[in-house]
Amino acid sequence: MRRLLVTGGAGFIGSNFVHYVLDNTDDTVTVLDKLTYAGNRASLAGLPEDRFRLVEGDICDGDLVNSLFDEHDAVVHYAAESHNDNSLTGPAPFIQTNLIGTFTLLEAARRTGIRYHHVSTDEVYGDLELDDPARFTESTPYNPSSPYSSTKAGSDLLVRAWVRSFDVQATISNCSNNYGPRQHVEKFIPRQITNLIDDVRPRLYGDGLNVRDWIHADDHSSAVLRILDAGRIGETYLIGADGEKTNRQVIELILDAMGKSRDAYDLVNDRPGHDRRYAIDWSKLHEELGWTPQYSDFSTGIVDAVRWYEENENWWRPQKAATEKKYAETGQ
Repeated sequence: MRRLLVTGGAGFIGSNFVHYVLDNTDDTVTVLDKLTYAGNRASLAGLPEDRFRLVEGDICDGDLVNSLFDEHDAVVHYAAESHNDNSLTGPAPFIQTNLIGTFTLLEAARRTGIRYHHVSTDEVYGDLELDDPARFTESTPYNPSSPYSSTKAGSDLLVRAWVRSFDVQATISNCSNNYGPRQHVEKFIPRQITNLIDDVRPRLYGDGLNVRDWIHADDHSSAVLRILDAGRIGETYLIGADGEKTNRQVIELILDAMGKSRDAYDLVNDRPGHDRRYAIDWSKLHEELGWTPQYSDFSTGIVDAVRWYEENENWWRPQKAATEKKYAETGQ
């Protein structure tokens, strides 16, 4: 049994990881979450009280972080400001959480020597051309294009420096775009699903041909757990599932799953700094650690995601009005 601390564990990817760990291991889990708009207590409802607890707090709070590190054997760091559009309108929280917060955690890991895994994004690598056969690898140079991705790139570099300079026992993973249960309705897939539930036509940025490499949150969770258990200290592992789809294709699959016409969407002005294509080469993770994704059929995963949002309106409905108001203010 391991005592695991998960930062940002009330958010989308973090909460799915917490559920996965409690379902598949004997570990106990403490979640440290600031419970901003993206954190949701409801995402952690019903978890076993003898193996789980939630601590409301800020990863920038050094005293709190140090006290929690003293009580645990390992930490998985999910906490982040993560919405690109928000980073364009207000970068300051991204600097604070993604950089200062990561520094605070690394200093605690340096002091205690406990195992540390840092969860990051493929957006640190910038983007690829649509007709480029290449994919991101662990050796791809960083080329972030937004305040969000630049602060995540900076946090990755802090981890690498603390491993090399102070022998912190850390690994890093950079993952492609996640989808699945418990994702905030500001994000692309749940926004389209919940709009359609409300009889609102989906909207696509630009020409809709931007490509993202999608992975189910459960597959991300299993990969992170595998890296935590067996990853080599100081190494970076890319996590993907060969799920490249244009935004148009994703919309069409959602429309199919909800019994709508495939052309029932609108195009809107592109957003600034909109990366064209992401694609992950996850062969190192497979070859070194034997990991493979379980959700290999994206269309089936989308049907499951649609059903979850249809059946859990009480979870997402409180977020919806404020989210759409914010989008309306920017014409999106």
